[in-house]
Amino acid sequence: MSKILLAEDDDFLRTTTKTILEIAGYQVFAYPDGQQALEAFPSILPDLIVSDINMPLLDGYDLLEGVRKLPAGEIVPFLFLSALSNRGDVSHARELGADDYVFKPFEPDELLTAVRARLERRRISELFDTRQAHLQTIILLANVIEARDIYTRGHVERVQNYAIELGRALNWSMDDMVILEYGALLHDIGKVSIPEAVLNKSSSLTSEEFVIIQKHTTAGGKIIEGITHLREALPYILYHHEKWDGTGYPEGLQGESIPREGRLLALADVFDALTSQRPYHQEMGFQDALELIRREAGKHFDPQMADVFVRIREEKLEQ
Repeated sequence: MSKILLAEDDDFLRTTTKTILEIAGYQVFAYPDGQQALEAFPSILPDLIVSDINMPLLDGYDLLEGVRKLPAGEIVPFLFLSALSNRGDVSHARELGADDYVFKPFEPDELLTAVRARLERRRISELFDTRQAHLQTIILLANVIEARDIYTRGHVERVQNYAIELGRALNWSMDDMVILEYGALLHDIGKVSIPEAVLNKSSSLTSEEFVIIQKHTTAGGKIIEGITHLREALPYILYHHEKWDGTGYPEGLQGESIPREGRLLALADVFDALTSQRPYHQEMGFQDALELIRREAGKHFDPQMADVFVRIREEKLEQ
């Protein structure tokens, strides 16, 4: 439930505004002047402030200035309520950092529309800030992986790009795409547990060494499962080496029992491996790699996803 701090000196309007907002599902803390509202701010930490301009003790402008000086108040949206319609008042409010201006008398729907807009803007801003902070951590981890594995420099970034293009072509939601973005970056995080002598071996791996390499999926899962904000990326890490026909690892899942995240990333991961120089094979041209993926649809890869992947990659080649 979003918390709203309301400052309004008119008793009737304060009660009416509080009632409108509470009926709409908001938790409202109402005060008759700016001074009391400012003093209450640190304990409430509201998601939005709705304030009159002309009030005793501390007016709306001073309340806004006071809130903006507080560390927790720098990004809290501020909505002014006022009978003043002078353009200069509006300009002054904007200069101080007010987010919107609703004139009295107002209809309930007018107030609620402004409140919802401000709260939604804050939600999006917080999501963006959180996503950026997460991505910085994830990119650091991905760089650590690549620093240890001389054969996969640039692999993580390329796989992410291929995966994002496929997710978009499959019309995945925005929330799913955010998880895909960092899941692709983290898919090989478990390689931090693989000895460098095995990871960077210049000749083909022995069967014993291949078993060690296979463990990077479950090792990565153990690393991520304890990090709450990264846990949703687990399917990318655990299942990108599963195969449609059940011959993959770590669990030998088959068909649609493989989480779709793993099925999607398998295409991006294999395509980049095929088109990159590795100790165990020569790099392929893009068209040859796409032909291989087409042949492996229904064996290694989800056939529907493989069709979409081949189509969008061929479209890129034609550009």
